[in-house]
Amino acid sequence: MLKKADLVKILSRIEGRGYKAYQDIRGSYEMGTHLLYIDHVQGDPFASPSRVRVQVPLSRAGFPDYLLDGVERKVALGDILARRAEMVIARLVKGRRGTGKSGMIHIDAGEQEVLPRTAVRIGTDYLEARISVGLPAAGRTVLGHDAASMLTEELGAVVEGTFFMNAWKEEELRRHVWTFEDQNWIRSQLKALGLVAFIGNGSVLPRKSGISNKPMTTSEVVRFFAPSTLEVVIDTKHHGPITGMGIPTGVTLIVGGGYHGKSTLLKAIERGIYNHIAGDGREWVITNPTAVKIRAEDGRYVQKVDITTFISNLPSGEPTSSFTTENASGSTSQAANIIEALEMGAEVLLLDEDTSATNFMIRDARMQMLVPKEKEPITPYIDRVQQLYREKRVSTIIVMGGAGDYFDVCDTVIMMDNYRPHDVTKEAKLTARQLPTKRQPEVPGGLPACRQRVPLKESFNPFRGRKVKAEARGLHTVVFGELTIDLSLVEQIVDSSQTRAIADIILYCTRYVDGQRSLRQVLELVYNDITEKGLDVVSPFYGQHPGDLAFPRILETAAAINRMRTLRVKN
Repeated sequence: MLKKADLVKILSRIEGRGYKAYQDIRGSYEMGTHLLYIDHVQGDPFASPSRVRVQVPLSRAGFPDYLLDGVERKVALGDILARRAEMVIARLVKGRRGTGKSGMIHIDAGEQEVLPRTAVRIGTDYLEARISVGLPAAGRTVLGHDAASMLTEELGAVVEGTFFMNAWKEEELRRHVWTFEDQNWIRSQLKALGLVAFIGNGSVLPRKSGISNKPMTTSEVVRFFAPSTLEVVIDTKHHGPITGMGIPTGVTLIVGGGYHGKSTLLKAIERGIYNHIAGDGREWVITNPTAVKIRAEDGRYVQKVDITTFISNLPSGEPTSSFTTENASGSTSQAANIIEALEMGAEVLLLDEDTSATNFMIRDARMQMLVPKEKEPITPYIDRVQQLYREKRVSTIIVMGGAGDYFDVCDTVIMMDNYRPHDVTKEAKLTARQLPTKRQPEVPGGLPACRQRVPLKESFNPFRGRKVKAEARGLHTVVFGELTIDLSLVEQIVDSSQTRAIADIILYCTRYVDGQRSLRQVLELVYNDITEKGLDVVSPFYGQHPGDLAFPRILETAAAINRMRTLRVKN
């Protein structure tokens, strides 16, 4: 292993040379307070940044042993270390110095959600940060002295300001780790308590703006408090008893006037599958980890999905037991989205009438009278929602502002009034009795079994020309070979690092696709590898610098594969 002085010497020697001379610095260096590994050097200043790792022995870092006890605490500690490193970089790094990405130093840190990430790895005897660096250049000429300043002084300051206990107040670390641990504890208790979600009293559900996921901070913000009839107290290890609203299993409606907080509540529940930082306002909004947001998705690709639960007897005679289309309608896409979610083990479905196909959700009495059932291939959701719960134990939460017919099939009704929840279940049931709709249920029979689909090897071609291509472009797009996968309506992807991980997982899962295993079996094998070896394992930089990935659920990864227009399956 070379020394810090050797790195400075090499950079001094290549000052003013062509950019490819930076390849000379690849290797490992003893930097005094830490070890520096330069794993990948970019080909030019406009290419993807260089990848480096810094390692600090845990014995020298000095973090208390109790914060390193178990995978869960290491995830939380790694998360807050990455956040601090990002802050130190913003404060100390001089920024752009030359062309392209020159002068950039970046670590992949989270926003409001706390996700397992690859940015910081805490091993048995060391902690490691994976950092991207834009090596500076004037045009395509090496700026070696600037690079030396970045890799020695600036990175050194980031390490000292982040990865040593003396840079921290212990209470700050403890609060972050304890909050993460208690959120996981509450989520693990939901099923035993007969709940699908929990919203703690005092939560701040509204966000700062439509483009910011930070909490609203104005004096007018209305904090969330449970109605007494739905109030639940959950004991936690570190925060004591936490009181809030429990949403029970079964069918729950969220009703109320426009702009009173219905969709805001659903959005918080939708993101409650993830943990949040302390102070976010939603840190005690905890949801069943398999909950899936379902919506209509006109134009999406569907491959051999059995949608007979909701749609059958098409006028064209096309069978819907193995439904395939290049251009799904609102109702067929929503039906496919539900069946695909159930195929992957979803236990809770989240719907908002604003983003649902109306004819998929309901046919009222007047429409039933005008258009007889034998002319209508759709069995609306209203006629399956209770069946899903009774036969498959799949609960539903629906934001509903216009179809009171759902009062006949719901178990719980929560009315939002100026962002305050009220339990109006009794009133809704009384209204249903006093004003019967005369609507006739249209259930054709029991729910069919959920069939597992087997992906074929030919579906996964990662080559673009002679190169393997599997990458993310922002939050909503995966590029896989010649294919572009649109994830803009997969609403529970919240971080572009999750999208990058999905791209890598699609490539990685090809080793298990054999024409015999179902999609769920393939992904379960992949996720077993992730559990055993860490999310790093799916990265092409495994063993060096997989530093920009965040954990996606198996449900979102499956959603991406289901939207691949090259997907071919057999049932």
